[in-house]
Amino acid sequence: MDRVPVLKIGDLLLVSIQVDMEDQTALALQEDLADRIVATGCHGVIIDITAMDIVDSFVGRMLSSIAGIARVLDAETVVVGMRPAVAITLVELGLSLDGIRTALNVERGMELLARARADEASYVVDPYPAEVWALPTGLDLDPPTTTTP
Repeated sequence: MDRVPVLKIGDLLLVSIQVDMEDQTALALQEDLADRIVATGCHGVIIDITAMDIVDSFVGRMLSSIAGIARVLDAETVVVGMRPAVAITLVELGLSLDGIRTALNVERGMELLARARADEASYVVDPYPAEVWALPTGLDLDPPTTTTP
């Protein structure tokens, strides 16, 4: 059985599928990728399918499954390099690849993940904003003090 290498590049994992994707290979990739996401803490996965001439329904479902597993593990997935024939086949099979973003090539996939990560960082809300800790105005909470004996 062939194994698909999973490479770490910065905060991303790159999977370049260069072999015929048989069912056992797809299952092994799913498991290997989940393990690598946990081990590295990466937040992005790029799956390059440029070398794939055809995708059957099982591999299409596995791509969706891999993206779902990655999302649960706090990583976004982008599939890149999809050939027109593969896209047509996936649509004809009724596989919409929910939850999977696509890009034309690895470079655009990396840009997509970087943008998504930047957008996510801008939405971080301070759980303790200043107004939560501010005292109400107009109240003197300190007791009066005297300086005379």
